[in-house]
Amino acid sequence: MSEPPSTQQPAAETDAAHPYCPQRQSRSLHLSIRGVNYHVRLWGDPSTCSQQRPALVMVHGWMDVAASWQFLVDAMQHDRFIVAPDWRGFGHSRGAAHIDSYWFPDYMADLEALLRAPEVGWPALPHIDLLGHSMGGNVVMMYAGVRPERIRRLINLEGFGLPERPAEHAPTQYAKWLDELATPQEIRPYDSAAGVARRLMKNNPRLSADKAVWLSEQWAQPDPQGQWHILGDPAHKRPNPTLYRVSEVLACWKRIRAPVLSVVGRQTSLAQWWGERYTLDQFQERLKVVPDVRSQWIEDCGHMVHHDQPTVLAGLIEDFLG
Repeated sequence: MSEPPSTQQPAAETDAAHPYCPQRQSRSLHLSIRGVNYHVRLWGDPSTCSQQRPALVMVHGWMDVAASWQFLVDAMQHDRFIVAPDWRGFGHSRGAAHIDSYWFPDYMADLEALLRAPEVGWPALPHIDLLGHSMGGNVVMMYAGVRPERIRRLINLEGFGLPERPAEHAPTQYAKWLDELATPQEIRPYDSAAGVARRLMKNNPRLSADKAVWLSEQWAQPDPQGQWHILGDPAHKRPNPTLYRVSEVLACWKRIRAPVLSVVGRQTSLAQWWGERYTLDQFQERLKVVPDVRSQWIEDCGHMVHHDQPTVLAGLIEDFLG
């Protein structure tokens, strides 16, 4: 949930709004994946899958949850069997015991294990369609290069990657990580679900009040004292000790066999995160190593494309998936 903060305070609007009403109901599945109690949301019937319409797996971004896909699922014209996990340490998936930081390769390993879990009811097909947003977009791009035979179609929603970091930064990065391991991390609670909804709308001013009210109870939950806590392990705030190596990432992207759809919101600016160190033009240049990629822009839309323009996004996705 990384839209730039807004100065708006839509308190009255969120307090008076009725929550969004989902059109397609999900069901929850809990299973053990690599020692983590994973929560997975499922929409649709696996028996409807075919070679032309396999399971669609959707993975969320940093500080988001699987329920965040509800608006996009509702906007789709055709029923699909959709599988959406809460990543480890987010939503209702609990991190492993005594974890003090999270490692990017674990997300790929968790995805691999999920695709093999019989509890999901996977149809006996050789491939899936795979979609990821933001951090999840980075995961699916890497995974599709490592396991190219598993993916029929790939969709990357604003999964840009990170700026290049020279090797000389490694000692400083490791030192920063060691310092942060000794520093307690926390995410401040809110006094009500309405307070969480206001936070969501402050992060993303394009998010309507009804969606914010509904999301607030998916994104947070109350403790016995009535304080609402974000469903994200504070350890996610610690930096990764290893540098992002663009050459390794692009080596994986080059091996992607599936057609790729890259979607970017027109109002997205990488400067909010990286200043001039990494730009959208540089991201588009990196994409050129992918053998079969098409890029789409969505107007009146920021980083949370599945919240801002779910109907437009659903049309692009369904057209691409065929």
